[in-house]
Amino acid sequence: MYKIRLAYLTSRYPAISHTFILREIFQLRKLGFDIFVASINRPDRESNDLTVQEQLEVLRTCYIKNSSIRQIFQSHIHTLFTHPLGYIKGLFYALRLGKWDIKKVVYGFFYFIEAVIIGYWMRQHRLTHIHVHFATEVATVGLLVKRIFSTTLSLTVHGPDEFYHVDRYFLPEKIQQADFICCISHFARSQLMALSPHTEWHKLEISPLGVDPSHFLPRPFRENPRPFEILCVGRLVPVKGQHILIKAIILLLQQGRQLRLCFVGDGPDRIFLEQSVQQYNLEKYIIFAGAVNQEHILSYYRKADTFVLASFAEGVPVVLMEAMMMEIPCISTHITGISELITQNKGILVVPSSVTELAQAITHLMDDAKFRQELGQQGRLQVLEHYELNKNGQRLADIFRRRITVVM
Repeated sequence: MYKIRLAYLTSRYPAISHTFILREIFQLRKLGFDIFVASINRPDRESNDLTVQEQLEVLRTCYIKNSSIRQIFQSHIHTLFTHPLGYIKGLFYALRLGKWDIKKVVYGFFYFIEAVIIGYWMRQHRLTHIHVHFATEVATVGLLVKRIFSTTLSLTVHGPDEFYHVDRYFLPEKIQQADFICCISHFARSQLMALSPHTEWHKLEISPLGVDPSHFLPRPFRENPRPFEILCVGRLVPVKGQHILIKAIILLLQQGRQLRLCFVGDGPDRIFLEQSVQQYNLEKYIIFAGAVNQEHILSYYRKADTFVLASFAEGVPVVLMEAMMMEIPCISTHITGISELITQNKGILVVPSSVTELAQAITHLMDDAKFRQELGQQGRLQVLEHYELNKNGQRLADIFRRRITVVM
C-alpha cells in the first residue's frame, strides 16, 4: 500500500487544550502514515510540565517562530529563485487579503513570511500535502503555502470560532481553495454548507474526534457521596459559562445541598471567577486546580460524581467524551455539536445561560443515584460507539488515503 507522507500545521503544539491533535497524530502514525509537524508557536508550558510523549514531540517539531534570520533569509531566497512566480503571486495574494486595511495587510505579510518557511521545510522533507487543524489564522498560512508551492491542502474545522468570524478568517475562500475539509460534527459541516455553494459540498467529510477507552476507564461509582463532587474541565473564558455554573452552585448551597465544585483549567477569566467565589465566601465549596496535563487529569475525573460544562459555544468538547467514557454522568448545554454527542438518555442537556435549569439538572443527579449510574453507563456506550479513538482514527486515515491519493 502507498505510504502517505504529509505535513500537519498547528498554531501551537503541543497545547494542553488541544491534546486531541497529539492523539490523532500518534494514531495516524500507528496506521502507517508519515506525519511531520510544524507549529507556529512553541508549547504553552515549560518542558518539565509536558508529558513524556509531548517532550518527544517537541524534539521532532518544526517551530516557525523559532526560525533564525539566516533560516528565514535562506528559505525566501531559495523560494524566490526556484518558485519565482509562486513567490510573487503568494505575496500579492497575502497582501490582497488585507483589503486596504493596513493592520490586516501587515498581518498578511507576516503570514506570507511564515508560509514560505513552512513550504521550504516541506520541500526539504519531500512533502506535498499540508493538513491544518482549525480554519483560523493558522489555516490562512496554510492557504498561502498552497498558493506559493502548489501543494494540496486540507483542513479540520471544529467551530464555533470560525463561524463567528467568517470574514476575519476568510472562511469562504478556504472552503473554495481546500482540496477537502474534515468536519468534526454534522453541525460544523452544516455551517460550511451555509457559507459555500453546493458545488463545494463534496469536499466536506465528517470526521469526529475520539478518546481511548483503555485509558479512560470507568471510575468507581459512589451511591451516596458527601459532598457531591462536581467537575468542570476547560479553559477559564467567558464562553464556557463558568459564571453560570457558580450561580447554580450558590443556588444549591442556599438549599442546603452538600457539594463541591472543582474547576480544572486556566485562562483570562480566572481572576473574575475567583472574585465571584470570594465575594460569596465560597472558597470551601469551589476549588481552582489550574491547568492539568493528561498525566494527571485522570485523578480529577475519578473523584467526580458529575461533570458539568455550561458553555455558550463549543465544537464537540473532548473533555465531555473523556468524562462520558469514564461513566461520569454529564450535564451540558443544548448548543452546536454537543447534542450530537449527548443524545437522549446519554446525559442531560439544558438551555444555555439558565441558572435555574442547570441547578435542577444537578439536583436530579444528586437525588437519584440509580439514574445517575445508568446515565454514566449509557454515556460510555455512546462514546464507544461514535467517538472511540481507534475507530475514528481509522475513519480519518481512510479519508486521507482516498482524498490525498486522488489529489496528489
